[in-house]
Amino acid sequence: MLSAAHRLRTSDDIRTTIRRGRRAGSRTVLAHGRLGARSSGDPSRIAFVVGKQVGNAVTRNTVKRRLRALMSTRLGLLPDGSDVVLRALPPSARRSSPELAHDLDLVLDRLNQSRTSS
Repeated sequence: MLSAAHRLRTSDDIRTTIRRGRRAGSRTVLAHGRLGARSSGDPSRIAFVVGKQVGNAVTRNTVKRRLRALMSTRLGLLPDGSDVVLRALPPSARRSSPELAHDLDLVLDRLNQSRTSS
């Protein structure tokens, strides 16, 4: 479970992260990230977007819980002060947790690489 300090909550923050952040995707997850955008002492914040295209409410909540659990163990991969919005794509509902974890790692690596290359 993510603590309250690690949740990206306001719609303005989410909108800013999507519009101004870098984008990286895989077949199941799309990430918008502003890595290190805030001061270095601030915790990284995450938001999850799981739309109706993923499935019914039970399926969406399951996908969101799985992503939240996977992301809680990967917070250390993000620089301090980062904001990330993770959007679940429709195939995420049919993937196993290891496959979803692999896609999430791939997306986070791509975000970190795009940060260092610019």
